[in-house]
Amino acid sequence: MRKLPFQLGIHPINWVGEDVREHGADTTYEQILDEIRLLGLTGTEMGRKYPQDPALLKEELSKRGIQLVSQWKSVLFSDPSYRETELEAYRKHAAFLQSMGSTVISTCEVGGSLHFDPRRTPHEKVIIPLDEEGWRSLAEGLNAAGAIAREHGLKLTYHHHGGTAIERPEEIDRLMDVTDPALVYLLFDSGHAYYGGADPLTVLRKHYDRVAYVHLKDIRQDVLDRARANGADFVTCIREGVFTVPGDGCLDFGPILNELIERGYSGWAMLEGEQDPALHPAYDYAKQSLAYMDSIVRGNGGETE
Repeated sequence: MRKLPFQLGIHPINWVGEDVREHGADTTYEQILDEIRLLGLTGTEMGRKYPQDPALLKEELSKRGIQLVSQWKSVLFSDPSYRETELEAYRKHAAFLQSMGSTVISTCEVGGSLHFDPRRTPHEKVIIPLDEEGWRSLAEGLNAAGAIAREHGLKLTYHHHGGTAIERPEEIDRLMDVTDPALVYLLFDSGHAYYGGADPLTVLRKHYDRVAYVHLKDIRQDVLDRARANGADFVTCIREGVFTVPGDGCLDFGPILNELIERGYSGWAMLEGEQDPALHPAYDYAKQSLAYMDSIVRGNGGETE
């Protein structure tokens, strides 16, 4: 892989589903970490199969030369009654990541979402958009959480996400407008941007100054079109294979990677393909994706590793 100005890792969701629990249910963390090392990658996010004991997790990562970059944190800041308990949980989350030498906290508001909001009942079909009070409360909560992250030497990176109230391009724009740029950063996710109706490159260019973390994910257009025609929800889309790794879907990653390179992005980027590993083996797909990425960044300088 040609050397890049940013650090490239891979998410364990390639091997083990988070939203679709049956995907990779029998996969061990040892297999995941061993294959990450074989791919030559040195960063990962926390996954549900990884050891929960911090000492053991550190040992397993360290002996393979892998850094824990982040861990997902759901928040419910749009409802003011949850704020204090949510901030307390956020502080504990930040302390854990700080102890692991992580740099960012992948953060996502779940209020109004189809699958993640604890106040909603199963099998609901519609995302509930935030009202004015919800937006105001969300901004206040994220700014407070961003201050906690900063106290721990971390950055809160907001993950715009399918199936949530911050999914569409205008919602991403508004979130960036109402939060403090010194406290709330953006996790740019190419796949979720496209899923939410945005042009990923436009989102990246528009909000680049806030981007502190990147997820590189592709989309299968035919699966997305069929799912939308059938009114499928977010988790059903995952089950049907809407997401895949860069180079295996409809997105052109040349402009995206070149934008990151030309602007000198130096943070972490995670390779993602949230799909059934029984049908799409994580190691094989990641290896093919790395070769694809290498082919489209040639000519940008650097030396081949």
